[in-house]
Amino acid sequence: MKISTSKSEAMVLSRKSMDCPIQVGNESLPQVKEFKYLGVLFSSEGTMEREMGRRIGAAGAVLQSLYRTVVTKRELSQKAKLSVYRAIFVPTLTYGHEGWVMTERTRSRIQAAEMGFLRRVAGVSLRDKVRSSVIREGLGVEPLLLRVERSQLRWFGHLVRMPHGRLPREVFQARPAGKRPRGRPRTRWRDNISSLAWERLGIPQSELVDVAREKNVWGSLLELLPPRPDHG
Repeated sequence: MKISTSKSEAMVLSRKSMDCPIQVGNESLPQVKEFKYLGVLFSSEGTMEREMGRRIGAAGAVLQSLYRTVVTKRELSQKAKLSVYRAIFVPTLTYGHEGWVMTERTRSRIQAAEMGFLRRVAGVSLRDKVRSSVIREGLGVEPLLLRVERSQLRWFGHLVRMPHGRLPREVFQARPAGKRPRGRPRTRWRDNISSLAWERLGIPQSELVDVAREKNVWGSLLELLPPRPDHG
């Protein structure tokens, strides 16, 4: 296998800064703290916070660029504006979301970005004190958080049904060697999925993999996944 040293970089996944020199032939690869792969930003800390913030910022930039020409333009129908919302804004905001570890703060930020677009399409502001669920219902739009959660659970089902030897499955099942650092452990992606399945579907962790392996059953459960209670 040939490696292009001019296009390759090295990164160590660790909470603490750590040097790990890697040489290819006579050349040393530069060590970085973050890099992009297929449009997704990975950091040496092993979290996706920077990437999620970048996605939300990119969606905000889309809203700003389309504000006068699309979002608030009276000559355009709501249907046309929602087509732009689904085709441009949502993919920009949620690209790569299957691997996110969702927290309450993340959910709030995503919902704020989502409603920043939809409120303007509906022609209402925060001062009007109209609930987000009412706006979505009036526009016929599914909550974005519901879309994210359904996609994450669907990807989990794909992982557990993959044949042995597939790289995504091997990475998912890998167990790093060594001890955890002191302090509260970080929430892993599989912990996030287990919590999501129990909270939203009532499936305990002990039964989760067996249920997800049944493709038709799993798909039916995800179709029936209800939206979260609206707090905005």
